Amino acid sequence: MSNDQDLIKLYSGRILALAADIPLTDRLQNPQASVKERAPLCGSTVTVDVNMDKGLITGFGQDVKACALGQAAASVVASNIIGCTPAQICKARDQLSAMLRNGGPVPDAPFDALEVLEPARSYKNRHASILLSLEATVKAIGMVDETACA
Repeated sequence: MSNDQDLIKLYSGRILALAADIPLTDRLQNPQASVKERAPLCGSTVTVDVNMDKGLITGFGQDVKACALGQAAASVVASNIIGCTPAQICKARDQLSAMLRNGGPVPDAPFDALEVLEPARSYKNRHASILLSLEATVKAIGMVDETACA
């Protein structure tokens, strides 16, 4: 299979559907923390706003300027993040990174839909964009709770 055919296969209908329907794209009015992350190789950016209460994510908003893969990841994150603990978010970030970079397993529920991005393992130049939403969220959580992900 040629590289062009591999790339076409990578951008599956499921990835494109997720990218086209990202929830929680409105920024929060008064977030406890906001973080903007950028993937230097491709220039994708994600800005995340977070509110937390009693150790749970209670508010989330994001502005996503990324490729379809980064958008798909942001879509899965936003669809599942409300009600999660910092530990769940940190674990999802670590598991997604391991899945992409080391052939690790798919992230645990509620972020198991990130399995749609398994075909991107071979595209190292796409990994940073895929990780942006979770990376920014982990940093934002850390601004609210310094003990998160410690």
